[in-house]
Amino acid sequence: MSLSKNRKHQYSYFFILSIYSIFNGGNSNILIQINFILISLFFLYCLRDKNYYLHFKFFYIKNKISIFFYLSFISYLIFQLIPIPIEYLKIFSPEKYYYISELKTNILFSQITLSPSNSYFQILNFISLLILIFILKMIFYTNKHKNRFNLFFSLIGFFSALFAILMYLNGNPDFLIFEKSYRSSSTGFFINRTVFAVFLLFCLIASLDFLKNLNDTKFNQKDNFFLKIYIRIFIIFISIGIITSFSRIGNFLLLITVLAYLINEFFFSKSNNNSFRNIILLIVLFDIIILGFYFGSTELFNRFLFLKEEIYEINSSEVNLSRFEVAKFALNQIYNFKFFGYGAGSFETLFQIKFNNLDYSYADHAHSDIIEFIGEFGLVGISLFIFSLSKFIFNSKNYNFLNLILVSYLIILLGFDFSLHVPLIQILFIIFFILNKRSIQ
Repeated sequence: MSLSKNRKHQYSYFFILSIYSIFNGGNSNILIQINFILISLFFLYCLRDKNYYLHFKFFYIKNKISIFFYLSFISYLIFQLIPIPIEYLKIFSPEKYYYISELKTNILFSQITLSPSNSYFQILNFISLLILIFILKMIFYTNKHKNRFNLFFSLIGFFSALFAILMYLNGNPDFLIFEKSYRSSSTGFFINRTVFAVFLLFCLIASLDFLKNLNDTKFNQKDNFFLKIYIRIFIIFISIGIITSFSRIGNFLLLITVLAYLINEFFFSKSNNNSFRNIILLIVLFDIIILGFYFGSTELFNRFLFLKEEIYEINSSEVNLSRFEVAKFALNQIYNFKFFGYGAGSFETLFQIKFNNLDYSYADHAHSDIIEFIGEFGLVGISLFIFSLSKFIFNSKNYNFLNLILVSYLIILLGFDFSLHVPLIQILFIIFFILNKRSIQ
């Protein structure tokens, strides 16, 4: 059976996303560079097609103001990276000027960013995000394409969860290049368990959305029956993967997701889809309660208390910081870099400058994405970024049930985690927000 043009391009898109999902969400400088090259080449290849080019042109004209602000934001990140005369650095970043003056060396030029190499790769990452949006709007433009996307993420979530569960049941041994940081919880191809859980949450809502829309597809009833069985099996493994990650935020988001679906189906949904309602009830009773108790035992309820104090001490006789105190440190540093920031990807460098008596590197993230983003970009950069999103944020047509769930994810992760600094999680939020608008045209 020959594949259509759309399928070929969409499967290529899925292949790129698979690379992100297999290699720790693309969360390393070398992977950011590899993904940037793949995405850019694929984008240029798509532009060769006349219809895709017209889709791109239509999207660009319709959103040129938002794109202008986003390109201005990227230009601002480049400005942070460009060496400027030291006398001007005193204006743009007095705090870094102070650090340099303490070195007592004859430095004539310096960048605003504290970590030029990390900032460079973050610029590539933010450019990749924009290109991925362009490609998405070029090759995914019908509800059938959206269902195909949901099916892909249901499938890849199943395989990721299956691999993670098998590794977890075998004590999480190191496997080829996949070294395990958490020996007593599922992380799969990811290093961090919360990032893994958030990734599976996207796979879960993709699976649920696919099931809900299955009756609207052109498959016959027999195909629907077997598809429902497959997706239901996928959901079981995805749920187990989230549960065995033992991530408090991940499990809390799982709970509010399922409760939101229950409330929506029983009180707000206009469709009389009893089959889908039964599936949601099964997820609550079997996936969360029964499997949750089996894998979590007495920790079942504690896993949903994501604000429960977790103290991770730094191995130093002089410093003892919890995650909250690291976030508090990042908040205090915003004032020192309030206008132009300390550079994308530079928090770890800032932390090492302030705590140079530590025995080893500890905090590469602030454990609060919103605080870290403001610190990295400064008020100027964060304003440009928000302006680029304002058309989407203030348009009520962009919000439906699924996007409201995504907003709840966004608020919690921005406040209490660093998952939004991982490229794959950034990509998933963008893609799901766009595909789950009231109309994907």
